[in-house]
Amino acid sequence: MTMLTGPRMAPQSGKAKQLVVLLHGYGADGNDLIALGGEWQSMLPDTAFASPNAPEPCAGAPMGRQWFPLTMRDMEERWTGVQQAAPALHQYLDAELAHWGLTPDRLALVGFSQGTMMSLYIGLRRAAAPLAVVGYSGMHVMPTMEVDEAGFIGSIKCMPPVLLVHGDRDELIPPQEMFMAAQTLAALEVPVEWHLSQGLGHGIDGDGLRLGGAFLARAFQPKG
Repeated sequence: MTMLTGPRMAPQSGKAKQLVVLLHGYGADGNDLIALGGEWQSMLPDTAFASPNAPEPCAGAPMGRQWFPLTMRDMEERWTGVQQAAPALHQYLDAELAHWGLTPDRLALVGFSQGTMMSLYIGLRRAAAPLAVVGYSGMHVMPTMEVDEAGFIGSIKCMPPVLLVHGDRDELIPPQEMFMAAQTLAALEVPVEWHLSQGLGHGIDGDGLRLGGAFLARAFQPKG
């Protein structure tokens, strides 16, 4: 199994109370998203950030990484891909939590594009529910075969709160994917919120950053 590594950012306060793991998109690497930690540090001062490099070199961007191939030749490619990438990511998450001295329930996941596919897949399948999952410009990967649908439902272990953010001008992953993901998650009784950023393509804008940070801050507040 590939051992994932990537940049880290220590909490502003000096003491981690939760961990946000940032999962980059196809053809990027961990350095692409770790800067989000800097954007959110003032709002989340007790939060450590980590951004692993995906396990494979990217065929479509030789300097970047991929969680799984995107050849578009196989209808099940994404579903197979998230499953195959999951064990290494689970291992990384456990190791990062241990590094910061945190229990498994002090985790949140943030993904962009292909990283959102991984965040949603992993976030519903951790032994302990993450505090939150935020997905930018992505989609919720599901099997296409009916026989696999039962396995898909059966593999879900938890229902963390989810925020989905998408640009209405996204040229790579249509915004309809966000609405489909929200409907699927709601049907699974996963608490889900969404936001459509006007005039935005495949990216993250200021509104998305603000909403994501606020969503995480609410999730990190002590309950009760």
